[in-house]
Amino acid sequence: MQLTSAMSQIGTETAFEVLVRARQLEAQGKSIIHLEIGEPDFDTPSHIRQAAKAALDEGWTHYGPTQGLSELREAIAGYVSCTRAIHVGPGSVCVVPGGKPVIFFSMLALLEPGDEVIYPNPSFPIYESMIRYCGATPVPVPLLEERGFAFDLDLFRSRLSDKTKMVILNSPANPTGGVLSREDLSTIAGWLRNRDVVVLSDEIYSRICYGAEAASIAAEPGMLDKTIILDGFSKTYAMTGWRIGYGVFPPFLVDAVNKLMVNSNSCTASFTQRAAVAALSGDQTPVDEMVSEFRRRRDAFVAELNSMPGVRCALPEGAFYAFANIEQTGWRSRPLADALLNEAGVACLSGTAFGRYGEGYLRFSYANSLENLLEAARRIRRFLGQEAEKADIKRLQ
Repeated sequence: MQLTSAMSQIGTETAFEVLVRARQLEAQGKSIIHLEIGEPDFDTPSHIRQAAKAALDEGWTHYGPTQGLSELREAIAGYVSCTRAIHVGPGSVCVVPGGKPVIFFSMLALLEPGDEVIYPNPSFPIYESMIRYCGATPVPVPLLEERGFAFDLDLFRSRLSDKTKMVILNSPANPTGGVLSREDLSTIAGWLRNRDVVVLSDEIYSRICYGAEAASIAAEPGMLDKTIILDGFSKTYAMTGWRIGYGVFPPFLVDAVNKLMVNSNSCTASFTQRAAVAALSGDQTPVDEMVSEFRRRRDAFVAELNSMPGVRCALPEGAFYAFANIEQTGWRSRPLADALLNEAGVACLSGTAFGRYGEGYLRFSYANSLENLLEAARRIRRFLGQEAEKADIKRLQ
């Protein structure tokens, strides 16, 4: 029995592959500093955990509505309306187990062979994976370091065609930490407003910003009814293992998403939804404190990276990733990431794990303690220094 041809188009997330390799090395007694996996290293705030415990005791352990509990959808609608300066009703909100189903369901509902999808590169690898699975054509647009990892707008416009069915935006971005400016979003909206195209706006890191709040293209005139907002609780509230996210969909997509949801998952766990209500309605101090700590780590770790010969790293404006340029070290991305794991005990990701335009970069997650980040920097510096000495000796021989 053979798998379908579509299965050959599905990729994976390198972060989880590297995590497995790192755990294997740890099992052999090697010290590994984990800067590969993209999840906050903080505990889920206590009031959210307490709400989940209470929900279990109150019997929220059975099937719930496919679209999500009405109380949670109302809370999400209010939150999104306030934070994006738009009007969203609970009928447009679909609660799903994590952020990825929003990507999956949106593409399954909209894409057919021959359609084109414009997406940032480097970017979250599941975008390209699912585009290909659906039989559509991925159209990558490189992110430019010199523009804060934003698009070359002229190039972006040139990639639009009559076949463009979807545009994916991600701000704040994984892996770069870049944030798209309101000016760029306004320009892009002007090109898309009168096209038969849907925007998938991945805003999962929307609360993790170090300057102004991240803008949403949904707030641009004429864009709300053609934008899918992807958000959730994993990053903001350190709830990655809870598997709860949501999409805000244009009205014409809601029924389709609900059908895909009922055919795949039936519903999202009810007790986690009760906890999500507490997350949105409760004390936001833990979120602010987490973001403040991420900023402290970002500043220290990026400064360390920029002090290393052959390495430069732009200061990320959001998320919790440092995307370091390593071109001047003489290494390519994948071999250096492998060497740092196996020889220096630092787990990070090759920029190519996020697309071909990630060559020349490494992604480091600074969702780890400041002590560990500084130790990782010492290990990286020592490794690069030793390799440079070996190269000098070889040249002299």
